[in-house]
Amino acid sequence: MTETAAPEPLDPEDEKLITLARASRARTGAAEGAAVRDETGRTYTAVTVALPSLKLTALQAAVAAAVSSEAAALEAAAIVTGAAEAAEADRAVAADMKTPLVLLAAPDGTPTAALRA
Repeated sequence: MTETAAPEPLDPEDEKLITLARASRARTGAAEGAAVRDETGRTYTAVTVALPSLKLTALQAAVAAAVSSEAAALEAAAIVTGAAEAAEADRAVAADMKTPLVLLAAPDGTPTAALRA
């Protein structure tokens, strides 16, 4: 995946993903929030999972929710994080799902970067 500046303006559906990811993160106080949109337009959200026996990034957890609901492909994803760049695990799961666009956003919702397949 190639990292570039986030597109301006964002598609309204992509803005929605950032809003959903941000809300999930804020509601739980997690380090990260993520939202994905599958090929049918359904959205799934998740936050970082940090248990002694299970550790998932927010994007990994959102992808797991989508896949467990029979999503075969993703149209887009968003990660709200304080990190400067996407984690290698996030890049890997996005590549696994052939996700064409992963948006990174700061905790305030400002898009900071885009990963493209």
